[in-house]
Amino acid sequence: MSRKKSWIEKLKNNKDLPKIVTLEGKQAKQWGGGTMVVPAPMEVYEIMSYPKSGELLTLSRIREILAEKHGTTTACPLTTGIFAWISANASEEMMTSGKGSGIAWWRTLKGKGELNPKYPGHILKQRDLLIKEGFTVFPKGDNFFVSDYEKYLI
Repeated sequence: MSRKKSWIEKLKNNKDLPKIVTLEGKQAKQWGGGTMVVPAPMEVYEIMSYPKSGELLTLSRIREILAEKHGTTTACPLTTGIFAWISANASEEMMTSGKGSGIAWWRTLKGKGELNPKYPGHILKQRDLLIKEGFTVFPKGDNFFVSDYEKYLI
């Protein structure tokens, strides 16, 4: 039986990515045609390292940066989200194992300033780390959001 890969190993496995695909059919209708980049995990990790204390990033902004970098119409929302999840967990693994300093993954939010329940420690860890940095976090239903998050976006 094969051993389960660590988050760090998943992060470093580029799987022949990035690649650029031409949007056709349903995708072309949804995104207005053009091309889409399917990013490599390390590209998402690198962009997630951009925000410094007091700054935030959204998954949508990561996709914009990727599309600009590759000269495409858009970046794949599914793989970008998955690779953000892997980046957050790999970073946490680095910090707890002493295999690296990691990145401040908690500064990357979902759309509309929403905290990501798939990140390490569920929403509560991300909430606590953001509050520690001075952000105001509030509950709305089962979710948490950063107040006035737009002011802090890079």
